[in-house]
Amino acid sequence: MTDDDLTPDAPPPAQPAAQEHRGRWPFRGRRPRPAAPEAPEDPDAEQGAGGVGRGLRILLSLAAGVVIAFGMAAIGSILAPTLLALVLTICAQPVRVWLERHGTPQGLATGAVGLTVFALLAAFIGVLWVAVAQFVGMLPQYQPQLQAIGNQFASWLQSIGVGPQQVQQIEAGFNPSTMLSFFSSLLGNAFGLIALLVIVLTMLILMPADAAYTPTLLRELRPVRPNLVFAMTGFAHSVRRYMVVTTLLGIVQGVINGVALWLLGVPAALLWAILSFLCSFIPNVGYFIALVPPLVFGYLTGGWGTVVAVIIVYGVINAIVQSVVQPKVVGNAVALSQTLTFFSVLLWAVVLGPIGAILAVPITLLVRAVLVDADPRSRLWRPIIGDLTHTREVMKHESEERRAERRQAHDGGSGRG
Repeated sequence: MTDDDLTPDAPPPAQPAAQEHRGRWPFRGRRPRPAAPEAPEDPDAEQGAGGVGRGLRILLSLAAGVVIAFGMAAIGSILAPTLLALVLTICAQPVRVWLERHGTPQGLATGAVGLTVFALLAAFIGVLWVAVAQFVGMLPQYQPQLQAIGNQFASWLQSIGVGPQQVQQIEAGFNPSTMLSFFSSLLGNAFGLIALLVIVLTMLILMPADAAYTPTLLRELRPVRPNLVFAMTGFAHSVRRYMVVTTLLGIVQGVINGVALWLLGVPAALLWAILSFLCSFIPNVGYFIALVPPLVFGYLTGGWGTVVAVIIVYGVINAIVQSVVQPKVVGNAVALSQTLTFFSVLLWAVVLGPIGAILAVPITLLVRAVLVDADPRSRLWRPIIGDLTHTREVMKHESEERRAERRQAHDGGSGRG
């Protein structure tokens, strides 16, 4: 008996996956199931942790975030217009710099830009006020139709098992008296509107004056805090690009929708055009908010034909503007995931009200700049929160490699055949 007799038979060589499944059509081209990830042998290096575990730090951070959110909500009446003025100042900063570069005195350029932005904002609020007043005046004539729609919708909800309390709350939304009280409160809340305009006007005068020193301050801060300077300049650039592009596209979107509604005979077309413009700043849900009122009043005036026409117009315009034009123009300036964007709209709407919903993306970009971009150790989270530039390149490279492997396996099998 030799050593070879004691040696067990060697297993046959493993066949490649492409050859193993060749000839069985349902399995052709399938990639092997990925293996479960292995746990790392050593824990992550926690530099500067101070002996505090990661889980505890996350809980403390969440608790601090909740406290900050409640504090922001408590001062929302002054914080919301302040943030609005900050965003407007960032957007108007290049105009002020251009005026100074062409010989305009600093004080005159600052005052001119601030007053111009405030005048545009006040004019927009004035047009909105007129549109709401016209709508309040014409609403009572649609009272029977609105009540009939409310009763039909309530009956349908009861037929599918919705509780009576919820049905009553939804049916009350179709009550013209409820709508009148809501819009009348908007018209009657003049004191709150004047207070908002005063805060915005004051901030639009003070913030551009302080912004004149910003370039020098950033140059002085760069040698000491280069990451903070990088984060703040990136935030300003991203907000400016997003807001300017969204404003221009929102104007186009509102004008086209308003003209289409006027041609279709939908009442209060000016109000719904303004609503479409405002909702263009609210990602994901703004389209549906702007669509519902024209559908209801389009049904009252023209029936289902008008409803279908409104859906087509709004759907085509929204698809072209927000799905084709805006991503190409804005590019990677926002770099927020869809899930995070939607959550930010809900969060800031609860904390700061309607202005929070409109400024959800700029406020989230500010939070990202402070918590992520300003810390090099935290920038690894950017792909997770939406910056997928490098990730897309990696996925594209991996996809090309898989196609090359499948092509090579197919060519090898064809040659042997």
